[in-house]
Amino acid sequence: MTPDSEFAFELRTCRWAEREWPPEHSHDDTHHIVARQLGTKRRRWDTIVLECNPAGLRDRARFGAKRLDSDLLHIVRNAPAEWEYYRDALPHPGYPWRYVREAIHQADDRGIIETRKQGNRIQIRRKWPYPDWVERIVAIENKPDLDASAARALGPQLEFDVAMALADEVWVATQATDETITPALFEGLPVAAGILALDPDVLAAEVAWHPRQLTVDEPGTRILERPDGGDHDGSAARFEYIEPATKAEKRLALAERAYERGWRSFVETMRPDCRHFELRTREGPQLVPYCSAKSCQPTAAECSGSCSAFEPEPPVWRTKGWPIEGGPGKRCQQLLAARRRRRRLGQE
Repeated sequence: MTPDSEFAFELRTCRWAEREWPPEHSHDDTHHIVARQLGTKRRRWDTIVLECNPAGLRDRARFGAKRLDSDLLHIVRNAPAEWEYYRDALPHPGYPWRYVREAIHQADDRGIIETRKQGNRIQIRRKWPYPDWVERIVAIENKPDLDASAARALGPQLEFDVAMALADEVWVATQATDETITPALFEGLPVAAGILALDPDVLAAEVAWHPRQLTVDEPGTRILERPDGGDHDGSAARFEYIEPATKAEKRLALAERAYERGWRSFVETMRPDCRHFELRTREGPQLVPYCSAKSCQPTAAECSGSCSAFEPEPPVWRTKGWPIEGGPGKRCQQLLAARRRRRRLGQE
Protein backbone atom coordinates (compact mmCIF):
# COMPACT_ATOMS: atom_id res chain seq x y z
CA MET A 1 0.00 0.00 0.00
CA THR A 2 1.36 3.40 -0.98
CA PRO A 3 1.28 6.10 1.72
CA ASP A 4 -1.62 8.53 1.41
CA SER A 5 0.56 11.56 2.12
CA GLU A 6 4.00 12.75 3.17
CA PHE A 7 2.66 12.62 6.74
CA ALA A 8 1.92 8.90 6.39
CA PHE A 9 5.41 8.31 4.98
CA GLU A 10 6.86 10.28 7.88
CA LEU A 11 5.16 8.04 10.43
CA ARG A 12 6.50 4.98 8.64
CA THR A 13 10.00 6.45 8.66
CA CYS A 14 9.74 7.04 12.40
CA ARG A 15 8.57 3.49 12.98
CA TRP A 16 11.38 2.09 10.82
CA ALA A 17 13.98 4.19 12.67
CA GLU A 18 12.62 3.08 16.04
CA ARG A 19 12.81 -0.56 15.01
CA GLU A 20 15.89 -0.72 12.77
CA TRP A 21 18.23 2.17 13.55
CA PRO A 22 21.14 2.38 12.82
CA PRO A 23 21.00 1.55 9.10
CA GLU A 24 22.66 -1.64 7.94
CA HIS A 25 22.46 -2.97 11.51
CA SER A 26 25.86 -1.91 12.80
CA HIS A 27 25.46 -3.14 16.36
CA ASP A 28 26.60 -0.94 19.21
CA ASP A 29 25.72 -0.27 22.83
CA THR A 30 23.52 2.78 22.24
CA HIS A 31 19.79 3.12 22.74
CA HIS A 32 17.87 5.39 20.40
CA ILE A 33 14.84 7.66 20.73
CA VAL A 34 12.85 8.88 17.73
CA ALA A 35 10.91 12.15 17.56
CA ARG A 36 9.31 14.16 14.77
CA GLN A 37 8.74 17.78 13.76
CA LEU A 38 11.38 19.34 16.00
CA GLY A 39 14.12 21.86 15.43
CA THR A 40 15.24 25.39 16.14
CA LYS A 41 13.85 28.83 15.38
CA ARG A 42 15.25 28.74 11.84
CA ARG A 43 15.07 25.03 11.01
CA ARG A 44 12.67 22.17 11.66
CA TRP A 45 13.32 18.53 10.82
CA ASP A 46 10.79 15.84 9.97
CA THR A 47 12.44 13.12 12.04
CA ILE A 48 15.04 13.24 14.82
CA VAL A 49 16.96 10.20 16.08
CA LEU A 50 18.81 10.49 19.40
CA GLU A 51 21.55 7.94 19.94
CA CYS A 52 21.83 7.67 23.71
CA ASN A 53 24.05 6.17 26.34
CA PRO A 54 21.78 3.56 28.03
CA ALA A 55 23.15 4.20 31.52
CA GLY A 56 22.85 7.95 31.05
CA LEU A 57 19.34 7.55 29.67
CA ARG A 58 18.27 5.66 32.78
CA ASP A 59 19.75 8.42 34.92
CA ARG A 60 17.90 11.01 32.84
CA ALA A 61 14.61 9.25 33.70
CA ARG A 62 15.03 10.37 37.32
CA PHE A 63 14.24 13.91 36.21
CA GLY A 64 10.81 12.92 34.89
CA ALA A 65 9.15 12.44 31.53
CA LYS A 66 8.74 16.15 30.86
CA ARG A 67 11.47 18.12 29.16
CA LEU A 68 13.84 20.39 31.04
CA ASP A 69 13.88 23.80 29.40
CA SER A 70 16.95 26.03 29.33
CA ASP A 71 16.11 27.62 32.70
CA LEU A 72 15.77 24.25 34.42
CA LEU A 73 18.87 22.89 32.72
CA HIS A 74 20.84 25.85 34.04
CA ILE A 75 19.84 24.84 37.56
CA VAL A 76 20.10 21.03 37.51
CA ARG A 77 23.45 21.06 35.68
CA ASN A 78 25.02 23.51 38.14
CA ALA A 79 23.28 22.67 41.42
CA PRO A 80 25.86 21.86 44.13
CA ALA A 81 26.18 18.56 45.96
CA GLU A 82 25.90 20.36 49.32
CA TRP A 83 23.63 23.18 50.49
CA GLU A 84 24.65 26.53 49.06
CA TYR A 85 23.10 29.94 48.40
CA TYR A 86 21.79 29.76 44.86
CA ARG A 87 23.55 32.93 43.67
CA ASP A 88 26.88 31.55 44.84
CA ALA A 89 26.24 28.11 43.36
CA LEU A 90 24.94 29.03 39.91
CA PRO A 91 26.77 30.92 37.17
CA HIS A 92 25.21 34.23 36.25
CA PRO A 93 22.48 33.37 33.74
CA GLY A 94 22.71 36.56 31.72
CA TYR A 95 19.23 37.67 32.79
CA PRO A 96 17.72 38.89 36.11
CA TRP A 97 18.02 36.57 39.11
CA ARG A 98 14.29 36.74 39.81
CA TYR A 99 13.72 34.46 36.84
CA VAL A 100 16.23 32.03 38.31
CA ARG A 101 14.25 31.99 41.56
CA GLU A 102 11.09 31.15 39.62
CA ALA A 103 12.88 28.27 37.91
CA ILE A 104 14.20 27.05 41.28
CA HIS A 105 10.66 26.89 42.67
CA GLN A 106 9.53 25.08 39.53
CA ALA A 107 12.37 22.57 39.85
CA ASP A 108 11.51 22.04 43.51
CA ASP A 109 7.85 21.43 42.62
CA ARG A 110 8.95 18.80 40.10
CA GLY A 111 11.17 17.14 42.71
CA ILE A 112 14.43 17.42 40.76
CA ILE A 113 16.35 19.57 43.28
CA GLU A 114 16.10 20.29 47.00
CA THR A 115 15.59 23.77 48.45
CA ARG A 116 15.54 25.34 51.89
CA LYS A 117 15.62 28.81 53.40
CA GLN A 118 18.50 29.99 55.55
CA GLY A 119 17.29 33.31 56.86
CA ASN A 120 16.10 35.18 53.78
CA ARG A 121 18.33 33.21 51.45
CA ILE A 122 17.24 30.31 49.26
CA GLN A 123 19.72 27.46 49.33
CA ILE A 124 19.72 24.62 46.84
CA ARG A 125 21.18 21.13 46.67
CA ARG A 126 21.07 18.68 43.82
CA LYS A 127 19.36 15.32 44.15
CA TRP A 128 21.25 13.69 41.28
CA PRO A 129 23.90 14.89 38.85
CA TYR A 130 22.50 15.62 35.41
CA PRO A 131 23.83 12.85 33.13
CA ASP A 132 25.60 13.06 29.79
CA TRP A 133 22.98 10.92 28.05
CA VAL A 134 23.01 12.07 24.40
CA GLU A 135 25.78 10.73 22.18
CA ARG A 136 24.64 11.70 18.69
CA ILE A 137 21.75 13.54 17.02
CA VAL A 138 20.63 12.48 13.54
CA ALA A 139 18.27 14.58 11.42
CA ILE A 140 16.12 13.05 8.66
CA GLU A 141 14.09 14.83 5.99
CA ASN A 142 11.24 12.75 4.56
CA LYS A 143 10.51 13.19 0.85
CA PRO A 144 8.67 10.16 -0.56
CA ASP A 145 8.53 11.69 -4.04
CA LEU A 146 11.88 13.42 -4.45
CA ASP A 147 11.62 14.89 -7.93
CA ALA A 148 13.69 17.75 -9.33
CA SER A 149 11.46 20.51 -7.96
CA ALA A 150 11.39 18.95 -4.47
CA ALA A 151 15.18 18.60 -4.57
CA ARG A 152 15.59 22.28 -5.50
CA ALA A 153 13.46 23.27 -2.51
CA LEU A 154 15.21 20.85 -0.16
CA GLY A 155 18.78 21.60 -1.28
CA PRO A 156 19.20 24.96 0.54
CA GLN A 157 17.77 23.45 3.73
CA LEU A 158 20.31 20.63 3.68
CA GLU A 159 23.11 23.09 2.89
CA PHE A 160 22.03 25.03 5.98
CA ASP A 161 22.17 21.82 8.05
CA VAL A 162 25.62 20.87 6.79
CA ALA A 163 27.05 24.36 7.34
CA MET A 164 25.50 24.72 10.79
CA ALA A 165 26.45 21.16 11.86
CA LEU A 166 23.95 21.08 14.68
CA ALA A 167 23.20 17.41 13.98
CA ASP A 168 25.90 14.75 13.69
CA GLU A 169 24.38 13.42 10.47
CA VAL A 170 21.77 14.60 7.98
CA TRP A 171 19.72 12.18 5.89
CA VAL A 172 17.01 12.30 3.25
CA ALA A 173 14.50 9.44 3.33
CA THR A 174 12.75 8.83 0.02
CA GLN A 175 10.47 6.09 -1.21
CA ALA A 176 12.19 3.07 -2.72
CA THR A 177 11.60 2.45 -6.43
CA ASP A 178 12.23 -0.38 -8.87
CA GLU A 179 15.08 1.56 -10.46
CA THR A 180 18.56 0.07 -10.31
CA ILE A 181 19.92 3.40 -9.08
CA THR A 182 17.88 5.46 -6.63
CA PRO A 183 16.59 8.52 -8.57
CA ALA A 184 17.47 10.80 -5.64
CA LEU A 185 21.16 10.29 -6.46
CA PHE A 186 20.67 12.29 -9.65
CA GLU A 187 19.29 15.32 -7.83
CA GLY A 188 21.39 18.25 -6.70
CA LEU A 189 21.59 17.45 -3.00
CA PRO A 190 24.67 18.18 -0.84
CA VAL A 191 27.10 15.27 -0.91
CA ALA A 192 27.38 15.42 2.90
CA ALA A 193 23.74 14.34 3.26
CA GLY A 194 22.91 10.64 3.28
CA ILE A 195 20.10 9.15 1.19
CA LEU A 196 17.87 6.38 2.47
CA ALA A 197 15.54 4.45 0.15
CA LEU A 198 12.62 3.24 2.28
CA ASP A 199 9.86 0.83 1.33
CA PRO A 200 7.02 1.94 3.63
CA ASP A 201 4.92 -1.15 2.98
CA VAL A 202 7.38 -3.67 4.43
CA LEU A 203 9.53 -1.23 6.47
CA ALA A 204 12.74 -2.13 4.70
CA ALA A 205 15.39 0.46 3.87
CA GLU A 206 18.60 0.57 1.87
CA VAL A 207 21.36 3.14 2.17
CA ALA A 208 21.79 4.70 -1.27
CA TRP A 209 24.37 7.26 -0.12
CA HIS A 210 26.24 7.42 3.16
CA PRO A 211 26.33 10.77 4.99
CA ARG A 212 29.41 12.59 6.18
CA GLN A 213 30.01 12.95 9.90
CA LEU A 214 29.50 16.65 10.66
CA THR A 215 31.78 18.61 12.99
CA VAL A 216 29.41 19.38 15.84
CA ASP A 217 32.29 20.32 18.18
CA GLU A 218 33.53 23.10 15.89
CA PRO A 219 31.96 26.50 15.11
CA GLY A 220 28.96 26.31 12.82
CA THR A 221 28.17 28.60 9.91
CA ARG A 222 24.70 30.10 9.76
CA ILE A 223 23.80 31.25 6.25
CA LEU A 224 21.84 34.50 6.57
CA GLU A 225 21.42 35.59 2.96
CA ARG A 226 22.18 34.05 -0.41
CA PRO A 227 22.84 35.77 -3.76
CA ASP A 228 19.59 35.88 -5.70
CA GLY A 229 20.76 37.10 -9.07
CA GLY A 230 20.86 33.70 -10.73
CA ASP A 231 23.81 31.71 -12.02
CA HIS A 232 25.74 34.83 -13.02
CA ASP A 233 25.43 36.56 -9.64
CA GLY A 234 28.93 36.64 -8.16
CA SER A 235 28.04 38.51 -4.97
CA ALA A 236 28.93 36.94 -1.64
CA ALA A 237 26.51 35.32 0.76
CA ARG A 238 26.04 36.74 4.26
CA PHE A 239 26.75 34.40 7.15
CA GLU A 240 27.75 34.29 10.80
CA TYR A 241 29.64 31.83 12.98
CA ILE A 242 27.99 30.01 15.87
CA GLU A 243 30.23 29.08 18.79
CA PRO A 244 30.46 25.41 19.83
CA ALA A 245 29.10 26.22 23.31
CA THR A 246 25.97 27.74 21.78
CA LYS A 247 25.54 24.72 19.55
CA ALA A 248 25.92 22.39 22.53
CA GLU A 249 23.16 24.24 24.39
CA LYS A 250 20.84 24.04 21.39
CA ARG A 251 21.59 20.34 20.93
CA LEU A 252 20.75 19.56 24.54
CA ALA A 253 17.56 21.63 24.41
CA LEU A 254 16.57 19.77 21.23
CA ALA A 255 17.30 16.42 22.87
CA GLU A 256 15.16 17.32 25.88
CA ARG A 257 12.23 18.22 23.65
CA ALA A 258 12.64 14.98 21.70
CA TYR A 259 12.77 13.01 24.96
CA GLU A 260 9.43 14.44 26.05
CA ARG A 261 7.65 14.43 22.72
CA GLY A 262 8.65 11.32 20.79
CA TRP A 263 7.00 10.67 17.43
CA ARG A 264 3.63 9.37 18.59
CA SER A 265 2.66 12.87 19.74
CA PHE A 266 0.78 13.37 16.45
CA VAL A 267 -2.42 12.71 18.40
CA GLU A 268 -1.84 15.91 20.40
CA THR A 269 -2.34 18.02 17.26
CA MET A 270 -5.44 16.13 16.13
CA ARG A 271 -8.97 15.70 17.46
CA PRO A 272 -9.10 12.25 19.07
CA ASP A 273 -12.34 13.36 20.76
CA CYS A 274 -14.09 13.16 17.37
CA ARG A 275 -16.37 10.14 17.06
CA HIS A 276 -14.79 9.32 13.68
CA PHE A 277 -11.19 9.27 14.97
CA GLU A 278 -9.60 5.83 15.25
CA LEU A 279 -6.21 4.24 15.73
CA ARG A 280 -5.57 1.40 13.32
CA THR A 281 -2.66 -0.97 12.96
CA ARG A 282 -0.61 -0.96 9.81
CA GLU A 283 1.59 -3.86 8.67
CA GLY A 284 2.33 -4.88 12.24
CA PRO A 285 1.84 -3.26 15.63
CA GLN A 286 2.21 0.36 14.49
CA LEU A 287 -0.82 2.50 15.34
CA VAL A 288 -1.71 5.24 12.87
CA PRO A 289 -4.61 7.73 12.86
CA TYR A 290 -7.63 6.92 10.72
CA CYS A 291 -10.78 8.86 9.88
CA SER A 292 -13.81 6.59 9.46
CA ALA A 293 -15.86 9.45 8.00
CA LYS A 294 -13.47 10.06 5.10
CA SER A 295 -11.88 6.59 4.99
CA CYS A 296 -8.33 7.92 4.99
CA GLN A 297 -5.29 8.55 7.15
CA PRO A 298 -5.65 12.26 7.92
CA THR A 299 -2.98 14.85 8.55
CA ALA A 300 -3.06 17.19 11.54
CA ALA A 301 -4.43 19.97 9.33
CA GLU A 302 -7.27 17.75 8.13
CA CYS A 303 -8.12 16.31 11.56
CA SER A 304 -9.17 19.54 13.26
CA GLY A 305 -12.22 21.18 14.73
CA SER A 306 -12.85 22.94 11.41
CA CYS A 307 -13.32 19.63 9.57
CA SER A 308 -16.81 19.37 8.07
CA ALA A 309 -17.13 15.80 9.40
CA PHE A 310 -16.07 16.62 12.96
CA GLU A 311 -18.50 15.34 15.59
CA PRO A 312 -17.68 15.31 19.31
CA GLU A 313 -17.84 12.01 21.14
CA PRO A 314 -21.30 11.37 22.60
CA PRO A 315 -21.17 11.84 26.39
CA VAL A 316 -22.66 8.38 26.87
CA TRP A 317 -19.46 6.86 25.43
CA ARG A 318 -17.67 7.98 28.58
CA THR A 319 -19.89 5.94 30.87
CA LYS A 320 -19.58 2.48 29.33
CA GLY A 321 -16.46 1.08 30.89
CA TRP A 322 -14.08 3.77 29.64
CA PRO A 323 -11.87 5.69 32.09
CA ILE A 324 -13.86 8.24 34.02
CA GLU A 325 -11.61 11.04 32.72
CA GLY A 326 -12.58 10.49 29.10
CA GLY A 327 -13.88 8.27 26.33
CA PRO A 328 -12.23 6.48 23.39
CA GLY A 329 -10.28 9.58 22.35
CA LYS A 330 -8.64 9.86 25.76
CA ARG A 331 -7.88 6.15 25.69
CA CYS A 332 -6.10 6.60 22.33
CA GLN A 333 -3.88 9.25 23.91
CA GLN A 334 -3.12 7.01 26.89
CA LEU A 335 -2.23 4.09 24.64
CA LEU A 336 0.22 6.13 22.56
CA ALA A 337 1.73 7.67 25.70
CA ALA A 338 2.30 4.18 27.14
CA ARG A 339 4.11 3.10 23.99
CA ARG A 340 6.24 6.24 24.14
CA ARG A 341 7.22 5.48 27.75
CA ARG A 342 8.35 1.98 26.79
CA ARG A 343 11.06 3.54 24.63
CA ARG A 344 12.45 5.50 27.61
CA LEU A 345 14.81 3.41 29.71
CA GLY A 346 13.91 3.89 33.35
CA GLN A 347 10.27 4.73 32.60
CA GLU A 348 9.07 1.31 31.47
